[in-house]
Amino acid sequence: MAKYKAIPEGYMTVGQMAKKMGVTVRTLQYYDKEGLLCPSAESEGGRRLYTDKDLVTLHQILSLKSLGFSLDDIKQRLIPLETPEAVARVLTEQAESIREKIKQLNDSLTAIEQLKTEVLQMQSVSFKKYADIIVNLQMKNDSYYLIKRFDEDTLDHIRSRFDKESGLDFIDRFNRLSDALVQLQKDHIPPESEKCQEIVKAYWELITEFTKGDMSMLPKLMEAGKIHTVTNAWEERQKIVNEYLEPALQIYFSKLGADPFEGVKG
Repeated sequence: MAKYKAIPEGYMTVGQMAKKMGVTVRTLQYYDKEGLLCPSAESEGGRRLYTDKDLVTLHQILSLKSLGFSLDDIKQRLIPLETPEAVARVLTEQAESIREKIKQLNDSLTAIEQLKTEVLQMQSVSFKKYADIIVNLQMKNDSYYLIKRFDEDTLDHIRSRFDKESGLDFIDRFNRLSDALVQLQKDHIPPESEKCQEIVKAYWELITEFTKGDMSMLPKLMEAGKIHTVTNAWEERQKIVNEYLEPALQIYFSKLGADPFEGVKG
């Protein structure tokens, strides 16, 4: 580190640097101690001196810190700013980080707005349901609309039955079968067709997997799945599925010679 009797042109004291960048002197001293941003020079009186290059590096540090990176992470990401290409590379990385942060913030904003809508539609305060909705919003599970329809016993069953990984897998299979049924309906494939019955069989197996064979849960699932008024895309799709699935299931059960819903309806 070079030493100067006076402050030469092109150099700043720690106080000037701090004022220009809106940070405290203590912050710059801490970054120096941690090896993040050491002054480029020092006066004979021991005053730390910074250059415009140091100012650019400090901007890089502050930008990364605002994006949630720890100081250790930032230390690993700092690139020597020796060439235009190096500077451009730093700016490219920061731009990508900012874009990712914007996406995360937009996702959070969407989740908050959706949660607010759901909370206002619910008839009572239930922090358990709020928590379930938040988890499913984070999982980007459109089927979270079902949660507000389930009673606490059914929700407790779901909480004990699924973790995040198995829940996502179940939802994926449920959505795939639902989409397949919607497509069959659009293609005017009759419920008694072999193609439809294969999907209905898989759909019923998914239901029994969900209930673990507890047929007493069927009335609650039937009630939760009823769509009287469509208010969103998920409900619109589910209404189509229900209208097509009901006669298809009746055909499927008649071929089995047993109706699992007998004795549990009502």
